[in-house]
Amino acid sequence: MIRKKITAAIIILIGFLLQTSVFRSFELANVVPNMLLIVTVSYAYLRGRTSGLLIGFVCGLLLDMYCGSVMGLYAFIFMSIGFLIGFCRKFYFTDTLALPFILISVSDLVYGFYYFITEFLMRGKLAFGYYFLHVILPEMLYTAIVGIVIYRLIKVLEQIINKAYIRKED
Repeated sequence: MIRKKITAAIIILIGFLLQTSVFRSFELANVVPNMLLIVTVSYAYLRGRTSGLLIGFVCGLLLDMYCGSVMGLYAFIFMSIGFLIGFCRKFYFTDTLALPFILISVSDLVYGFYYFITEFLMRGKLAFGYYFLHVILPEMLYTAIVGIVIYRLIKVLEQIINKAYIRKED
């Protein structure tokens, strides 16, 4: 069990570093993929609600400390998304990538909507159409495409850890 926690912590840290530094060099349409959202959704889908909630909290807190204007906003958004995606664990299929692609896309859409409401709408900025076309939609597409690759890597790591854990019990 400790291996799972250490692996998750390392993946969260790598995702944070990729999102805040490396992918800044690979901006498309002035957006970067939301790596921490991909990590949150992947773990929530693979492990369930509790892991989605906890990993979402840690990922959101990292973003809050790095660039948040209101402490806890990202943590709340990521926790909510992780918890809700965790309900989809009962629909887990090992071979298909369609559901993770859809879950990552919808999660990024929800994230963009939450972010718009809390950062712009509360301040009286009502240009949702512009924000949707120039920020939410490009980020959603970029995140979903990168998310499939990252999801596969996380899934393989989870399978390796689970096999090692089963062997250790025997």
